[in-house]
Order: sequence, then C-alpha cells, then structure tokens
Amino acid sequence: MLYYIQQKAKEAESMRMYDLILKKRQGKPLTKDEIQWMIREYTDGRIPDYQMSALLMAICFQGLDKEETYELTMAMARSGEMLDLSQIQGIKVDKHSTGGVGDKTSLALTPVVASLGIPVAKMSGRGLGHTGGTIDKLESIPGFSTQLEDDTFEEQVNSIGISIMGQTKDLAPADKLLYALRDVTATVDQISLIASSIMSKKLAAGADAILLDVKTGSGAFMKEESDAMQLAKEMVEIGKSAGRKMTAVITNMDEPLGMAVGNILEVKEAIDTLKGNGPDDFVELIETLASHMLILGGAVKDFDEGLMRVRESIQSGKALDKFKQFVAAQGGDTKYIDHPELFEQADIIEEIRSEQDGFVGSIDAQEMGICSLILGGGRETKESVIDPTVGLVFSKKVADPVKKGDVLATIYGNDEEKVKQAVLHFKENYHIIEEKPTKPIMIREVLS
Repeated sequence: MLYYIQQKAKEAESMRMYDLILKKRQGKPLTKDEIQWMIREYTDGRIPDYQMSALLMAICFQGLDKEETYELTMAMARSGEMLDLSQIQGIKVDKHSTGGVGDKTSLALTPVVASLGIPVAKMSGRGLGHTGGTIDKLESIPGFSTQLEDDTFEEQVNSIGISIMGQTKDLAPADKLLYALRDVTATVDQISLIASSIMSKKLAAGADAILLDVKTGSGAFMKEESDAMQLAKEMVEIGKSAGRKMTAVITNMDEPLGMAVGNILEVKEAIDTLKGNGPDDFVELIETLASHMLILGGAVKDFDEGLMRVRESIQSGKALDKFKQFVAAQGGDTKYIDHPELFEQADIIEEIRSEQDGFVGSIDAQEMGICSLILGGGRETKESVIDPTVGLVFSKKVADPVKKGDVLATIYGNDEEKVKQAVLHFKENYHIIEEKPTKPIMIREVLS
C-alpha cells in the first residue's frame, strides 16, 4: 500500500499542465489520474487561468469521451464538501432544471412529492440574467430563510419531509472556478462541460436519485431539441456511472412556463397551482415530473399510479398543507400562502392590448425574461439587487385566439421609464398571426 501511494505521488510530481494541454489538443483522452491532478492543482491555485483556458478550448475542439466526462465530474464533485444524507430516512430524490423563464417548478413540485412520502433535501441557486432562481423566489416570501446549517437541513427533512437551502460555497468549488473561466473564454456551450458542471453539484449534494428537467427552445440554454437530448443522455450516463437512479425529461421552453414571470408573481402562481388552479402547461409539467420522482423514490410502480397520486395530493389539499409546513419551518409567514393578495405589489400596473385579431403565433421566452430583467426582476451581475414585485403576467399564450383590444399581458413595474422599455421589448417579441399555429408540446421526451 505504501509503495502504491509513493508511486502515485511520483506520478503527480511528474505531471505538467503543458503536457495535458498538448495531449488534449492532439485528441488523446486524459486519464483519471491526470484529470484528478489537474482539478486539484487548479482548485488549489497552482495552475494559472491561462493554462486552464487553453485546456478548456482544446476540449471544445476535441471533446471528451464518456470516461473523461465522468472522471471530470467526480473530480469536481470531490473538490469540496460531499454531503452525506444517510441520516435522512428514505430514498432522497433531487431535481434539477437547466433553467428557463417563468420556471417556478420547484416551488410547486417539491411539496407535492414530499406530501407523498418522498424526502426532498434540495440545494438551489439564485437567478442570473434572464432566468430566475428558486432561492430568489422563496426569499420573496416574508421571513423565509434559505441559509441553513447542514444539521438543521437534515433534521427538517426527517421531521417534515422537505427542505430547500442555498448552495454552500464548499459545494464543488472547482466547478465554480471553472464556470467563471468558461464564461469569459467562450467555452460555456460544450455539452460534456455543461453535463459535468451540473452533475458535479448534484452528486456532491448527496441525493440517491436525480430527476433532470432539461429545457429546450428559445428561452432555454439548449435552443435545439437535439442538443437538449444529447445533454440529457450525458447527464443520465454520468449519474448511472456514479450509482444514482436517473430520469431526464426534455421539456418545452419556446414560450415562458405558465403565465407569470417575476419572483412574487411566480410564487403566487405556484400557490394557485397547489390550490388546483394552475395554468395548463405548468400543471402538466408538475404532474409529469412529480410522477417520475415518485417512481425514482420507489413510492409507485408506474407513471399512471404516480399521476393518480399526484392529482389526489393537490385536490385533497395535502400538497398545499406541506408547502405551508415547509414555509413555516424556514421562518416564512404562512398568512401570505393563505392570502396571496397580501404580497407587496408593484406601483405601476400596465395592460398591453392586442392591436389586431388573430392568434398568438410565438412568444420569445428569452426576450420575455429580458422584459423582466429590464423592469428590475433579474440580475445582470451577481451583485445586482432584484426587485421581487416586478414582472409580467400573460393573458394569452401561443395558439390562443385574440380579438383586437384583448389584454395580452400585464406589466408590473416601479419605474415609468423601465416600464416603457419593457412594453416596447414585449411588443417586438410577441407575435400575432392570422392562422392558428400548433400548440407547443410540453413534454418532448423521457429518458430513464
């Protein structure tokens, strides 16, 4: 054993980042030891950014094979804290979305699943750019805190079946460093790098099973469905190799999800959904994802049984009760759940009306997210302060009939100039056509 350790130490001493860059530039695969050494040395500050940038660019041109992608993921996951959730009873099922506009899914999904006996121990992030973050939405509920100690987090899941907290700085620190570098070196959109980035955090978070909601369309990171499918396959493969149960669902993000975009507006829509009054596309997504999470957690035999139980939970009020229990446990004021009209409201409320008859032909989801960003509902930098009251609520979605004068959407803002800009941006990216288009399909594909 001592000889083995000494040999490994000698191999590490003999490695040079120059050689790894050259090797990958020539299209040769990196070994497990080389990848582990590279991630460790970079995280500890002994490999400079300019060399790691060169390696990342070589990966963009030459790609990574399955083994390299897996080893990169595991090296990043192990670069910091690996949460041990073994003290939490039952099969822990995590959920990850690749992000979109109006994506308030975790707010409605997790209490549904927890109400049916699947423990939810989830770490979530904040929004950046045109996509929203679960933590920002939850913190718009007065008093709600996402800053929890690990022990408190685990105790809460054992007692009520659900807890969501912000990602800790010790979770996959190598990924944070690499992502910041990729962001400024035009190396973000390489699929193996995306897959390893997402899965390193998910594996470090300690769940037994993972459900992936992979968005595709104008408001998604993956605009093309074929790219979303490839990303989903790579992430499922990584998870399976790491011993996790995996399911990926490819879902539509060609138009905003649901009717609301903006933190408080989305929280209110999630509450409505748990009360049985959600918009059709959002309800379909929640029912589908929750049913697959129940399968992963061993609570049901098949999708149909899962769907039946999910609908019963919402109709009976169990899911809403679980949400209130969850909010109370993390310091939130539950009177806002019972009476959403108590939430703070923006000062300026402006309706946008149709100037013609026809049908809604398209709504560019990304640009609608930028409307919310213009109003102050998103972050242009990590230091930006979000206004939780602003955003927009749609009255008409793709394929809906429209008469001249009908309200298309309502804008919520606190600055007249920003509202004017948002209205103009909305009109440029919301299109009425003469013939009825095909209604978007929410669930594109399921991989498990």
